[in-house]
Amino acid sequence: MGMNNTPASERVHISFFGKRNAGKSSVINAVTGQDLAIVSQVKGTTTDPVYKTMELLPLGPVMVIDTPGIDDEGELGRMRIRKSYQVLNKTDVALLVVDGTIGRQQEDEMLIQRFRDKGIPYLVVYNKMDLIEGEHACAEDEMWVSAKEQKNIWELKEKIAQLGKQQEPDKRIVSDMIEPGDFLILVVPIDKAAPKGRLILPQQQTIRDILDGDGAAVVVKENGLRDALEKLGRPPRMVITDSQVFGSVAKDTPEDVLLTSFSILFARYKGDLEECVRGVRALDRLREGDRVLICEGCTHHRQCDDIGTVKIPRWIREYAGCDLGFDFTSGTEFPDELSPYKMIIHCGGCMLNEREMKYRIQCAVDQGIPITNYGILMAHLRGILKRSVELFPEVAQILEDV
Repeated sequence: MGMNNTPASERVHISFFGKRNAGKSSVINAVTGQDLAIVSQVKGTTTDPVYKTMELLPLGPVMVIDTPGIDDEGELGRMRIRKSYQVLNKTDVALLVVDGTIGRQQEDEMLIQRFRDKGIPYLVVYNKMDLIEGEHACAEDEMWVSAKEQKNIWELKEKIAQLGKQQEPDKRIVSDMIEPGDFLILVVPIDKAAPKGRLILPQQQTIRDILDGDGAAVVVKENGLRDALEKLGRPPRMVITDSQVFGSVAKDTPEDVLLTSFSILFARYKGDLEECVRGVRALDRLREGDRVLICEGCTHHRQCDDIGTVKIPRWIREYAGCDLGFDFTSGTEFPDELSPYKMIIHCGGCMLNEREMKYRIQCAVDQGIPITNYGILMAHLRGILKRSVELFPEVAQILEDV
């Protein structure tokens, strides 16, 4: 995959905040070298966060997010401010643009406090230094620039890169569990939900990660697994399957071969595998009339027998043996108030970045609502969850503790 197609979920998310007259859009345009933001003489032109994937050197592939002004008036303004604040859930580096001729205001201070509370690395950028005579003194997490005269813009990019680099933990999907020369079998059903001519994102990322770990990936459809195991002559290091064919793959995989699923690997890579395994046990406590929230991270067109809206509710009703209520959200919607729900079932989150996924899990934990994901749910319903988390002893222990 070329640099220009680094998945959005893997890019460092850099968000720009600021009051409506701070010159935020001009600063973004100066930093990115392109008219990403709308610059106009009218205060508060941006009404929704604007997302743009790009290369920002010296950092590399990033997602730049321009947010609505944080000082908007009226009902519409309040909605815009809420949208700006929601962006914090997926922000890796925050930049607060302040009009240098006025200085920090109450809204700015409130936002800085939010950055600190959420542990987001941030920089306060004082714009319009061309209008101010004399010294431009500032603290460690502050900087003076002039978007109009392009002053200090190069230095600002360097600083953003430093903050962004701290956000790149050395995390692996599976390569930390393999030795060079190991081979792994990946079972990928080619269904109508997979785009023609392509594999879905988690599959691509897993193959890439195995290659990074000097392993070999053997990719088969579900009906080719048995044949592949016989022909290979020696057992693979592990079999990784799509959750939808977990049942048949478990039957075809010898007991002594490790077996797991893409969703389980991604729950560990992105969010909190332990929390999702703990959360799945809420299925056994569901009673007549309970409500369940099902969340999808992306807004792809739903398939006719869609997994999130059709299959999972049906399986859960059958498992619980009673009638339940289901609510659905997709894309960036995620309710603030989770108390009406007895459990939350989330997709694997391949379109969400790690910070957003962790935020959602944390919301559920803070409100005491069990949360799990599609793949872990499917493994549990088929009675093979225990086997599929054997790779991770501390997670397997949670199931022992029941």
